[in-house]
Amino acid sequence: MTMRPDDHRRKWDRDEYERLAEERKKEEIDRIEEDTKKKKGPPVKRELLKTREYKVDLDSKLGKSIVINKNTPTSQSGGYYCNVCDCVVKDSINFLDHINGKKHQRNLGMSMRVERSSLDAVKRRFEQNKKKMEEKKKDYDMAARMQEIAEEEEKLREYRREKRKEKRKAEEMSDEAPEQSSELASIMGFAGFGSAKKK
Repeated sequence: MTMRPDDHRRKWDRDEYERLAEERKKEEIDRIEEDTKKKKGPPVKRELLKTREYKVDLDSKLGKSIVINKNTPTSQSGGYYCNVCDCVVKDSINFLDHINGKKHQRNLGMSMRVERSSLDAVKRRFEQNKKKMEEKKKDYDMAARMQEIAEEEEKLREYRREKRKEKRKAEEMSDEAPEQSSELASIMGFAGFGSAKKK
């Protein structure tokens, strides 16, 4: 490299800058590895997916109208509010998708894995279901059922009696009404209201 007076361009030392670039890359890689080690830590142990112990309320706000303004809290704004995730979902299908989804289950502290069933667990479940069926059969007591039927028949008879009484009263009232109107007409001085028939 000769320095001529008319050569005004700056000259760069390529080897020096390549060495600096390599050092910067190594430092960056080391920093990223340290950050991932700090962030990871021990893996989070989440419990297995369980059945819901409460009934999802989809019908309570059905058919009701709500006035929403700027100051309305998100839990009372339109749609379905999830207090676990602090979000509002606009319709019931998306709300069900949300509460069954991965994000919501994670916020509850559950993984999306289901407990593997063993043979003993399946047998216990069959026994529980069998006991429930037997209890339902015991609940179906013949004497109690006959008493319920008798009460229903008595209510039906009473209802029919009331209907008959109302019908009789209505007939009596309709029989009395023409007599009263004819008396009223004679008091006022005319026999009828312009009917074509003459007596």
